[in-house]
Amino acid sequence: MSFRIQPSPPARPNRCQLFGPGSRPAIFEKMAASAADVINLDLEDSVAPDDKPEARKNIIQAIGDVDWGNKYLSVRINGLDTPYWYRDVVDLLENAGDRLDQIMIPKVGNAADVYAVDALATAVETARGRKQPISFEVIIESAAGVAHVEDIAASSPRLQAMSLGAADFAASMGMQTTGIGGTQENYYMIHEGQKHWSDPWHWAQAAIVAACRTHGVLPVDGPFGDFSDDDGFIAQARRSATLGMVGKWAIHPRQIALANDVFTPSEAQVAEAREILAAMEQAKKDGAGATVYKGRLVDIASIKQAEVIVRQSEMIGG
Repeated sequence: MSFRIQPSPPARPNRCQLFGPGSRPAIFEKMAASAADVINLDLEDSVAPDDKPEARKNIIQAIGDVDWGNKYLSVRINGLDTPYWYRDVVDLLENAGDRLDQIMIPKVGNAADVYAVDALATAVETARGRKQPISFEVIIESAAGVAHVEDIAASSPRLQAMSLGAADFAASMGMQTTGIGGTQENYYMIHEGQKHWSDPWHWAQAAIVAACRTHGVLPVDGPFGDFSDDDGFIAQARRSATLGMVGKWAIHPRQIALANDVFTPSEAQVAEAREILAAMEQAKKDGAGATVYKGRLVDIASIKQAEVIVRQSEMIGG
């Protein structure tokens, strides 16, 4: 272990982030009543330019009027390359009240992008006397974002989560695809005359997870575009969970239960993790640094793996 201890990420469930456009206030109550852990009200891509001022007003009104329960409430602002983002930040922090938990910053390409929003947010919070500092989530959706991902992960103490935005990322990279996440038909290998599809998002996800875990940030998988394809969504989510991501976006209500199921440890997983911890505790009493559990070696590293599953289960259950 490095002398520098790896910090813990925020201790809150983030299995599913449900998105809804700020231009459709009629759906806000349904979003609040959903089983998603995080609600993302959107001012960016899902809102037409002419509708952005009204969408901003809708969201500010709803933050105070809707009973959001224990949802972690987030608003995705517009990108820093637009004329809208500064007004998003100022109006939200001046008028939305402390019920707003988070601002999501899209298309972050370097740490300076986060610094710019941080500086503006700090000024508004200081002027208004906001008691609880707003948190940040960033979206990595460009070649620059992946290239600078660790600097971004370390950019601000406000930063709690980081997502991969597959569609804009693919465009920035010049990838020949119009799909949003999932298997890509032309990304395959031939072995003994058979096609084998691999995962074109794997390396970017792994880079995000490593940067997030280094700096105590929650790594989150982004959207899966074909909301009629449950099996495809589940496959993508399981790969993400295996890599260390804690949750996934839902762009349609039917994806909420799928994400929650994948990112909630099963009873069997939790039971096995507790058995491993018990086996290692017995090995410790016996003066051994390792033991055998169900025919396989478990050691101190196994304790850390098992503790991740148990903590995750307890946090979700709590």
